[in-house]
Amino acid sequence: MASSLTLPPASMLRPCTTSSRRLALFHLVYTGGFALPQSKLFGAKESELVRVAVASAAEKPAQLEKSLFDWVNNDNRRFLHVVYRVGDLDKTIKFYTECLGMKLLRKRDIPEDRYSNAFLGYGSEDSNFTVELTYNYGVDNYDIGSGFGHFGVAVEDIYKRVDLIKAKGGKVMREPGPVKNGSTVIAFIEDPDGYKFELLERVPTSEPLCQVMLRVGDLDRAIAFYQKAVGMKLLRKRDNPEHKYTVAFMGYGAEDKNTVLELTYNYGITNYDKGNGYAQIAIGTNDVYKTAEAIKLCGGKIIREPGPLPGINTKIVALLGP
Repeated sequence: MASSLTLPPASMLRPCTTSSRRLALFHLVYTGGFALPQSKLFGAKESELVRVAVASAAEKPAQLEKSLFDWVNNDNRRFLHVVYRVGDLDKTIKFYTECLGMKLLRKRDIPEDRYSNAFLGYGSEDSNFTVELTYNYGVDNYDIGSGFGHFGVAVEDIYKRVDLIKAKGGKVMREPGPVKNGSTVIAFIEDPDGYKFELLERVPTSEPLCQVMLRVGDLDRAIAFYQKAVGMKLLRKRDNPEHKYTVAFMGYGAEDKNTVLELTYNYGITNYDKGNGYAQIAIGTNDVYKTAEAIKLCGGKIIREPGPLPGINTKIVALLGP
């Protein structure tokens, strides 16, 4: 049975805490697996026994917590797909396939729930990151908000790709060219619903859908949450005081072969409008129940308790990101 955790876009993060546990005292001081030899007990005062017992009891939750977070770091995780809403499903599919070179992997209509969705990407859902487009009957536009930034797509010839997008009537927000004080060649375009895409000129890669950029109000807090609760690695961090922003790239593998999460902090801005277009990122995990435990230990907010989805062979847990 497949498992995944989903990250909708916003929440408050609280520091990790350790819960207290009751202690039962017997002939030997038993602390749920921590037993002291009798040589340590003979001659000890009652108050000393209590102090030893309390210290031993505190060790167990700390060890369990460490074991859980070690498991998170070693869990087999990867980005599965990103979900967002569009006003014209067929028009968006046409743009992504003809202008961005994606493939339509599957499409389904759910008339009883009045929505349709489509999965697109550059490879199989079993190995590649994909986009899940959702169309809700009768809703033709959405507020993207300011919290969502852009998607990143790696292309081999950025000038040729931008010319194609222009020929298809696409909107180019930034003409292709090198970044300031760097050699990476980029361009920005906008899809029919207003979602922005950063095109990055790179050598061929197995994962062209390479970035999801989100804006955060507290970068250090966000990094700590994604590292500890979600098991991501901090790949790099860069401060740009000239333009008053800092970015951090996080993920489950090297940037040239895997999708990464790009977190952007703009100096002095602590809140963003989330809108109603961008929905969530799905991440694969071997155990949604352990994942939920780790999230709760870090003060994360679970919005759907772990368990199976009715009718399909998948278990999920849903949480709010920082």
